[in-house]
Amino acid sequence: MSQTKRFLVVTVAAVTAMGMVGACSKNTDAKPVADGQTGQVNLVVDTFGDFGYKALVEQYQQSHPNVKVELRSVQKLDDYKPKLTQYLAAGTGAGDVVALEEGILNEFKTQPQNFVNLLDHGAADQQGNFLPWKWELGKAGADGPLIGLGTDVGGLAVCYRKDLFAKAKLPTDRDAVSKLWPTWDEFIVTGKKFTAANTGAKGFVDSVTTSFSAMLSQAGETNFYDRDNKLIAESNPAVRQAWDTSMKMVSEGVSAKIATWSKDWEAGFKNGSFATTMCPSWMLGIIKTNSGAANAGKWDVAAVPGGGGNWGGSWLAVPTQSKHPKEAYELAKFLTGPDGQVGAFKEAGPLPSSPKALDDPAFLALTNDYFSQAPVGQIFGAGAKTLKPVVLGPKHQAIKERAFEPAMQAVEQGKLTSDKAWQQALKSAAKEAK
Repeated sequence: MSQTKRFLVVTVAAVTAMGMVGACSKNTDAKPVADGQTGQVNLVVDTFGDFGYKALVEQYQQSHPNVKVELRSVQKLDDYKPKLTQYLAAGTGAGDVVALEEGILNEFKTQPQNFVNLLDHGAADQQGNFLPWKWELGKAGADGPLIGLGTDVGGLAVCYRKDLFAKAKLPTDRDAVSKLWPTWDEFIVTGKKFTAANTGAKGFVDSVTTSFSAMLSQAGETNFYDRDNKLIAESNPAVRQAWDTSMKMVSEGVSAKIATWSKDWEAGFKNGSFATTMCPSWMLGIIKTNSGAANAGKWDVAAVPGGGGNWGGSWLAVPTQSKHPKEAYELAKFLTGPDGQVGAFKEAGPLPSSPKALDDPAFLALTNDYFSQAPVGQIFGAGAKTLKPVVLGPKHQAIKERAFEPAMQAVEQGKLTSDKAWQQALKSAAKEAK
């Protein structure tokens, strides 16, 4: 799950806020399980949002009766990262298996001593299970230790409300909808038609920030940093083009102007406040959770304007503070294996990073009942093997979410002009990069 305020909505019943993580961690339990006496091993998996592991964990526990797994998650990556940072610094409190999202991965890779080198536990024989670039990014340096096994990649689509499209007298069939917007300019044209229809929605797209993220993921090699980790946000044409197109969405009145990951944004899915949102596969679970059972069958999945892109994706790592690194690695290997990735996709939508999983007939045949029986295996699987990573510098996530997104939201709210917001974003980006 980029992101990114990746973010996500917690759907796992056993979810516990990270604020409680430390208190509940096996490392801080008042009465820790005496593994040596009982033979039972307690493992904790920390993620942000829903990685689709509930059924997989039940399966793992059945095949490993001496292992008990607790899933813990928080809603937002912004809340997850500082907690994990704190636990790693303190040497206690982190889960035995922790998720590292692509936007924060590089920052944690600067301190590889906090993580188990998975190669020491035999991970080398798993390399063929991952897209080559996904495997390499799990390493702290070209010849460094392997600190993470890949979970997912972020193939892009647009999720749209069929009922709102029907009210606006726009096509509702997913193939016909996809043909409406081969380009971002044509996406805006469609948005203007939707807005003119006065459906009662606040806007066509939830916010320009989700579109900005999608466009950055399509940009190619670099975003805010070059390959030498030099900040190039001001000079990179890809960043400027994504900014200008986002600002055009504001000026053309197609945005609902709802801050992503806010309570209003979450409620907006259920209330029909907007008709579209950018939809990397990991977003499917978020949309379903936020929209609720009453909106089942109203959402569908169409192509993203401007071609494919890779927004998001994570790795599973084992902190060195774990008392059970071997068992934690075995669990991480299970969850990130080809069958585990298909199971996670089926439950919550994270797109496999395993070529074998992407070729699995069971994956390709998957449809999503909630999203109007959309053939999500085919939609998101198409082209997944050709996705390329975008160079993300050490503070990519902070720059996107604390510099550029607030500036864009200020324009949406009429507090700044586009030019002044651009200057504010660059100034804030330089500050975040220090």
